[in-house]
Order: sequence, then C-alpha cells, then structure tokens
Amino acid sequence: MQSHFDLFGLPPAFALDKEALEKAYREIQSQVHPDRFAHAGDAERRASLQWTTRVNEAYRILKSPVQRAKHILELNGIDVGFETNTQMPTDFLLRQLELREELEAAINKKDAGLLDALRGTLSGEKLLLESQLADSLDNKKVLPGSTGQVRKLMFLDRLDAELDSAYEEIE
Repeated sequence: MQSHFDLFGLPPAFALDKEALEKAYREIQSQVHPDRFAHAGDAERRASLQWTTRVNEAYRILKSPVQRAKHILELNGIDVGFETNTQMPTDFLLRQLELREELEAAINKKDAGLLDALRGTLSGEKLLLESQLADSLDNKKVLPGSTGQVRKLMFLDRLDAELDSAYEEIE
C-alpha cells in the first residue's frame, strides 16, 4: 500500500513541510475532485470519489502530529498501542491531573483569561513534545522508543480539544 507521504510526493518525516503538503493536496484535489467528473460515466465518478476520500484521509492524517507520528511508526511495523497500552510515566500523569484541575477551575470561574493561560501552557508543552518527536523519529530513528511520546502527545491533544469546548461552556 502506498504511504500517505508517497501520495503527496513528500519524504516520510515527522518534521513535515506544511506548505509542501498544502500545495500537493490542492494539486491532487484539483485533478481528482468529483466536480471535474460530473459529466463522466459512473465508473469514473466512483473512482473520483474514492480518490478524493483517500486524499482527504491522507491529508487529515499528515496534518495531525499525533496521526502523522502514528503513520510513520506503522510504516515501520510499530503499533503505538493507543487502545491497549495505557501505561504512562507517573510524572506525566500527575501533570495531566494538574492541567485538568486548572481547566476545571477556569470553567467553574468562567474565566477566559485562565483558559488563555492554560492554552499557552498547553501549546508550549505540545511544541516541546513535537520537537522531541521530530528528533526521535527523523534524526535519531528511535522508532519503538517514540511510542510513549506519541501517546503523550495524544493526551495533550485531547486536553486541547476539551479546552476548545471549555471556551464554549463559559460564553
């Protein structure tokens, strides 16, 4: 099976050139988009729809740091184990509890400033982890050892999504 990186003509790397991804995505979409095949036969329209679905899915995965890292590991035969491996370092779990308590306090106080501060903290932690992942995956090629970092990033992504919802709750 062709990797998502191959589909867009990009090297398989965590530190992805986002502009190159966007450009390749737009170019492929312009070639396979169903609107281009509106007057074509059923088989061509179906193929266009299948290609569009595949391109959109590949693009979604490569845009997400968690999904991109997971894809790189899977290409190398490594299962991140999101569903089965729930062990995390104690210090990381304690930090998650602290962050969630901050989120709960901000929601209870209906304080957008606290949410903004938490968003800044979370963004910094995610950037640091993404930088470490890029080093592990792209430079050091420590693939199996990167699974824990990917799972940590997944935890931070979930908290980020909860933070988005919190802004809606306090409005």
